Amino acid sequence: MAPAATSRPTLGAALVLGSCISLSFGAAIAAQIFPVLGAWGVTALRLSVAAIVMLLVVRPAVRRWNRTQWKAAILFGVALGGMNGSFYAAIVRIPLGPAVAIEFLGPLVLSALLTRRLADTGWLVLAVVGIVLLGVDGMVGAQDLDPVGVGFALIAAAFWAFYIRATAHAGAVIPGRGALAVGFVVASVLLLPFGVPAAVVVATDPMLIVLTLATALLGSLIPYTLEFSALRMVPQRVFGILLSLEPATATVAGWLLLGQFASPLRLLAIAFVMAASIGVSLVGVRPRRRTDPVSGPDDGPEETPPLSEPATP
Repeated sequence: MAPAATSRPTLGAALVLGSCISLSFGAAIAAQIFPVLGAWGVTALRLSVAAIVMLLVVRPAVRRWNRTQWKAAILFGVALGGMNGSFYAAIVRIPLGPAVAIEFLGPLVLSALLTRRLADTGWLVLAVVGIVLLGVDGMVGAQDLDPVGVGFALIAAAFWAFYIRATAHAGAVIPGRGALAVGFVVASVLLLPFGVPAAVVVATDPMLIVLTLATALLGSLIPYTLEFSALRMVPQRVFGILLSLEPATATVAGWLLLGQFASPLRLLAIAFVMAASIGVSLVGVRPRRRTDPVSGPDDGPEETPPLSEPATP
């Protein structure tokens, strides 16, 4: 029995790492079809495919939902759509690694605001130093960081913070994964003006169909499934630490698939943001009961806020 118990955290860690890799390479594949479909069009199609699959798998009992549950699911969908769309709009203009690093400001700022602890403020300062270094690298390095792209990454960061709060609320009032399925639908409907023209273009090109499905698979379905399973195997503190590797996996994916070179200063800046994220995960433990949006009630410790994103990028 001991080996099996020991293997669960190890498997959970592997699942989180797999999620980070899947998200990063999904975003890199999506970037390759941005010139044809646009960032918002790719986002709309990715979320629509995920919505169809989730509805078929989860089959949420929406007829029994009350007004509070519907409101929670709708807010969750708005956060999901805004977070994904603004992130994709960012990586059209700036490299993948810096975009993910900037997006991490969302949960870090939220953690500092919610906990009001000096340690969290210190980690936030470290992250801000990293972002400043990214700006310096953008001015003196070989590859500029487009200000509009940085702006979209900051918007994605704000939506990520909103997403964390919306996830917590939806998980508290909606059982199972119904909120996730309906949230995908809401996000898809909001982006319908972008999704319909993109779908028309994709339907005429088999290669675009393959790339769009790969983006949906790697960017949504696989990482969500892996993270949901991992959260049942590892504490959220460990989950947050492992998820902090995402800026690194994004940098590697951008280099391998998109030829995005990262200078030493840019790597140092990304390392600062990762260190800040790990630090928040290490110290952000509050001994109170929580309700996980997927797993249900849990009597274990809570990290506030969890750096969980299914969804981004």
